[in-house]
Amino acid sequence: MTKPEALGLSSARLARLDHFLKTRYVDTGKLAGTLTLVARKGEVVHRSALGLKDRERGTPMTEDTIFRIYSMTKPITSVAFMMLVEEGLVALDDPVHRFIPAWRDLGVFVAGVPGAFQTRRTSAPMRMIDLMRHTSGLTYGFQQRSNVDAAYRKLNIGTLEASPLNLDDTIAALAQVPLEFSPGEAWNYSVSTDILGYLVGKISGLPFERFVKTRILDPLGMADTDFQVPPEKADRFAACYGLDAKGKVVLQDDPAKSKYLAPPAFVSGGGGLTGTADDYLKFCQMLLNGGTANGQRFLSPKTIALMTLNHLPGGRELMDLSRSLFSEAGNEGLGFGLGFAVVLDRAKTLTPGSVGEYFWGGAASTAFWIDPKEELITVFMTQLIPSSTYPVRKELRTLVYAALTDCAR
Repeated sequence: MTKPEALGLSSARLARLDHFLKTRYVDTGKLAGTLTLVARKGEVVHRSALGLKDRERGTPMTEDTIFRIYSMTKPITSVAFMMLVEEGLVALDDPVHRFIPAWRDLGVFVAGVPGAFQTRRTSAPMRMIDLMRHTSGLTYGFQQRSNVDAAYRKLNIGTLEASPLNLDDTIAALAQVPLEFSPGEAWNYSVSTDILGYLVGKISGLPFERFVKTRILDPLGMADTDFQVPPEKADRFAACYGLDAKGKVVLQDDPAKSKYLAPPAFVSGGGGLTGTADDYLKFCQMLLNGGTANGQRFLSPKTIALMTLNHLPGGRELMDLSRSLFSEAGNEGLGFGLGFAVVLDRAKTLTPGSVGEYFWGGAASTAFWIDPKEELITVFMTQLIPSSTYPVRKELRTLVYAALTDCAR
């Protein structure tokens, strides 16, 4: 690691971060353990492993611990899709039914229940950009907000648990369910990025998981990131926790029995990857570098600049356009780009940071953010579902920015 002071951060103030996480979350049992990486200008300035990766077995958190990153898979899938855009194989304004003909006549929910829906025509076709920015009209079954959500649950679409459906089955099942709204009219956290994963496979001619591995993971040296934890790495896999009906932290997924130990039937571009903090930092650094790493170019800097703009219709903020009961971003002052939330108004977020910062998180409370203005990256790993349980991400942001002593303002 590079000494923090050499890159404009305070060692003493970064130590506050560890003290806070340890006393507020780990020692109190709210989180079994945490792993935090902070990097600036391409150098790691802070690395901290606290607590346990597996409370039941008493195994300590280590720097090479493998985590379920859930929706932090989405930015990787979004990069994969934009690679195909750069190759001219697909465009952001292409209708989705160009590649999924069965979706040409999807309607919008008006009334009814699964098997007896009343629908109306969409006011505009679903486009690729709608999948990228979650304005597609698709949803997640766990939202539990509407009869459309109920249909997703009934058909096993987009579940956190092991799904009996594969990507082709999912596409066919979604053809039976209406959209929540006409594409482009609202924002709703959804299986949209899973559909992007399907499209990456269909358009490239490679299975989605193979495209991700050969075009992104292997070239970046993300050797511990995959849709399955292999047997030789199983002892590094963290336990995942959740809350019971009384709010007590309990084991949610035993790493010795987890579905992630076997190849998945449903390869989820929206939430299927596992990996280490160091691996994810490599991905983030490639983005911050303008699309290059290890002497290779993954995307053009202009493409990354496009991805990290606010693409919500009318330039509106996420909170104004959202119909979602849940997402990995809950602050005002945010927009949404092509795979990331983006900071538009620092004052509205009520946290330090920079306009143009982009980020996302995962269902098990993992998080990352990239601040191009400060050349700053933070990757945070833990394993607690749901991610809305504690405000640790907001607190983490405050503590990291408080450690900056030399900033772009």
